Parts: sequence; structure tokens; C-alpha cells
Amino acid sequence: MRGDPEALDAELRRWTDERDFSGSVLLVEAGRTTFEGCYGSADRANALPVTPATRFALASVTKLFTACAVVGLVNVDLLDFDTRLVDVLPPAARPSTLHPDVTVHHLLCHTSGIADYAEEDPDTPGYVEDYGSLWVDRPVASMLRPIDFLPMFGDREPYRPPGERWQYSNAGYVLLGILVEEVTGRPFAEVVQEHVFDPAGMSASGFFRLDEPRPDTALGYLARSSPDAPWRTNIHSVPVVGGADGGAFSTTGDLVRFLQSVDDGTLLGPSRDRAMARHAEAGDGFAFGYGVLHYPDGRFGHGGGDPGVEALVARWPEEDTELVVLCNMEDLAGEARDLMIDAWRG
Repeated sequence: MRGDPEALDAELRRWTDERDFSGSVLLVEAGRTTFEGCYGSADRANALPVTPATRFALASVTKLFTACAVVGLVNVDLLDFDTRLVDVLPPAARPSTLHPDVTVHHLLCHTSGIADYAEEDPDTPGYVEDYGSLWVDRPVASMLRPIDFLPMFGDREPYRPPGERWQYSNAGYVLLGILVEEVTGRPFAEVVQEHVFDPAGMSASGFFRLDEPRPDTALGYLARSSPDAPWRTNIHSVPVVGGADGGAFSTTGDLVRFLQSVDDGTLLGPSRDRAMARHAEAGDGFAFGYGVLHYPDGRFGHGGGDPGVEALVARWPEEDTELVVLCNMEDLAGEARDLMIDAWRG
């Protein structure tokens, strides 16, 4: 790190005091930790501080795990990237409107054209500004498996035929989760454990129920309407357990190990080059591979945000550097990442 780590730490501590910043950050260069900081509370009611062992919800960073699990199933010949979903999923386990030419490849790089259940493009009909609003009339405790999400998008007309252009899709990754369970006959989380967490050495990671007390796990806190308003957790604003499109838990250290395992082929094996290729241009120099987002500056990674949760992970292969920012609150992860990059670059 070329910048002053003490100044960086002091600024993030000021954010904790003045902006309610709460989270864990880690910068690793060539396998050596050059900056690590823990700020705020994992549990505000009990004043439990964030530590390097604290596990945070990851929101859509989870899609990286889903993609790696699917690649793992391709490597053992349970799937092919060109497999059509209609040839594998029975009618009850796929959208009634699914275009017959949608393949695993299309889902992995967000070019399937299927309608989303949580559309993130404000110019697309069905745009969902507040993810938490999806659960006002639908019990979060009922969302236990990927198939439980299917009624939320299964009858919606596709946006377009597959392969025409990129459009980020949560529903596409839900379908990948359904596909994983169909071809393995096992729960999605078990398959991720076998094909991702175990080989990457991610011993602290998993899919944890929000209503199940677990040590070293941060509670997610919703944004307050005013400094005097009470803190509220996100337990009614996200599904009770994570799935294929979001909601796994991990630590900063586990995520650094994950990024290294993606790049060195540990997780992607003989499919590494295809999985990491730029399959879909997303505009402004960004592109998607299989789950992975390529940035204009050469890094790859992903980001995620849910009510009460923000996460950002990235690796710069040419500089052998990883950066992870995990927060159990909203709206500051991007600023923290940029502050760390500025300090790193000097």
C-alpha cells in the first residue's frame, strides 16, 4: 500500500462515529495482508464489535458461488454449458414462458432474456426499487429452496429471446439453483459446500438461516429514517435463508481465498478459461463471464446489496491483489472500497 494505512483507518473510524459505518475490510497483496480493519457492531443491542472472524451476508456476491458450483457440475459431466433448460428441467420446475433455446450459458452470463422477479433496471417494466417490498405479503420464512421463487416469475413473459443482449437477472440464477438441485438430487447449499466452500478452504462460510442464532455472524441493519430512530434488523426484508441468487454468509478472509481459488483454477478446473471469458458486454467497459464481473481497470469480482447488507469483492490478477468490503448496513461499501483503492494506489 502506497498510502498511509493509519490515515485510512482513522477515516473509517470517523465514518463509524459520524455515519454509522459498520463492517470489515481487507486488502491483500501477493498473499500478504497490507490493510485490515473492523468497524462498528455485529450486534448493536449487545455491543458486539465486528472482528476479522465476523461473517456477513453477501447478497448477490453469492452468484459467484452459484456459477462456480455449476462449472463444477460441468467438469464432472452432469451438465454442459450448452445444455438447454427444457431438456433437463420438468415443466413444474421451470417458467411456463421459458424460451426453448435458453441454455446454461445464457443464465450464467445474464443473456437469457427471462423476466426477473426482482428487476434491477429502472427502465424495465416490473422494476423493483426496494427488495424488501417483495416480502410484505409473502412470508420470508417460506423461501427455503430455489424452487420457492419460481411462482414470482414463472408466468412472466420473457423480455427477449436468449442471446440478444446482456441484462442482469436474479431469476436467471434462481433457475441455476433449481437446475443444480435437479441434476444432483441434493440441496443447493450442499452442492456449493462440496464444489466451492470446501475446495477453496472457506471454513467459515455457509447458507445460514437468519432466525437461527449463530456465533460470529453480523446482523443486518436497515437504514434509519433519522438519527433518533431505532435500529431495525433486516429479518423481515430478505428470505430467511440464502439461495442461488443471494444470501450466503462469509468472512473477508474466506472471500480472499475464494478469489484466489477462482483465478488459479482450483474451483473452475479445465473450464477456467471459458468461465472467465468476457461473454457479455455490460457497457462502459464492464463485461460478464460466468458469474464474474470484469471491470475496466482489469479487476474481476462482484458486488451485492440487500436491505441491511452490502458486499464488494475484487481481485486484480496482474497485481496479485484482493480487496473485500463487507457491511451490515447500507450505502457506504462503495465509498469504503474507493477509499481503500486510493490508499492502495497512493
